[in-house]
Amino acid sequence: MENGQYVDGSLWFYAPTKGAPVVWALLFLISGITHAWQCIHFKCWKVTGILPWSALLFVVGYSFREYGAYHFDYIDVFIVSLVFTYAAPPLYELSNYFVLSRILYYVPYQSPIHPGRVLSTFGALSTIIEALNANGAAYVANSSLSKSKQNTGKTLLKVALCLQLGVLGCFVLLAAFFHRKCKKANILPSNLRAALTTLYISSALIGVRTIYRTAEYFSTSSLNFSDPDLVLSSITPMMRYEWFFWVFEASLMVINSCLLNARHPMRYLPRNNKIYLAEDGQTEILGAGYEDKRSFLVTFLDPFDLWGTLRGKSLGQKFWETHAEGRVVAGEPVVDSSRDQAGEAEKGRSGRRWGLIALIRNK
Repeated sequence: MENGQYVDGSLWFYAPTKGAPVVWALLFLISGITHAWQCIHFKCWKVTGILPWSALLFVVGYSFREYGAYHFDYIDVFIVSLVFTYAAPPLYELSNYFVLSRILYYVPYQSPIHPGRVLSTFGALSTIIEALNANGAAYVANSSLSKSKQNTGKTLLKVALCLQLGVLGCFVLLAAFFHRKCKKANILPSNLRAALTTLYISSALIGVRTIYRTAEYFSTSSLNFSDPDLVLSSITPMMRYEWFFWVFEASLMVINSCLLNARHPMRYLPRNNKIYLAEDGQTEILGAGYEDKRSFLVTFLDPFDLWGTLRGKSLGQKFWETHAEGRVVAGEPVVDSSRDQAGEAEKGRSGRRWGLIALIRNK
């Protein structure tokens, strides 16, 4: 039973629980294998292909945590476990950016931003956060480094955690704004609503976990654990008691991974990002798709194309208004197995001339 007291020689402060990390490693392994199978089944490696790797990071992290439960004074084991555990959640968040991008492609006329810019903007920020997380965790965990380098690691982690919360907040606001526009226009079929709901739940789980990590780290980063006069009561309970980790880190993240298994986003969205929902809210059409001829740097710095708006130039052709170069691929939005039918129909007609061709679907 935990008593909140320091365990002599432990780099974790407490003696890590034995056995539980094995369970979590197995859960993430099963979830990761399922994600890999779903990527194959839905042919969506470009959208959710990062999920199997995210789960794999947790498998490695918890495997080393189990080893560390028997050798809690091994600094290399502690560093590897900490780095992999910190590195995985931002990748789940990055996967959500891919999903929102595909959602915006699906209803382009309600999107406040070019769908591809979700990836170039949020994805670039996520890459920066991932680098800060990994380097910061490695510097902080390695007590053999100089004091200045450890302080640098602390600063990197603080910046990474704050950035992650800020970016996540902006991301959710963007999704909510898009959701509100769709609802106001009465264009919110069940498949779109389901994809957005999954996105919100996943973002909430990641957000709570990040708030926990931020609160834990900011409350301990200024402490000097080598100080013999350090008072135990000055150390936050979030560090002294392991159950905080299992509730706000381990449990939330395994729920998030399993959520994305049970409610896989590509069950609700077409595989081709050129397939969009017509403005009647019922018909899916394979259209010309977006074309943004601006450079990557410009799209990263100006994802909303504010400069183009000021000049009176549109971000791209509104292909959905004319249905030029488009054809109907489904009479109404579909979920899961029906996506396979739509995909096969699309393959069968790939070499034919463009036109509005309705597919007669068996009920």
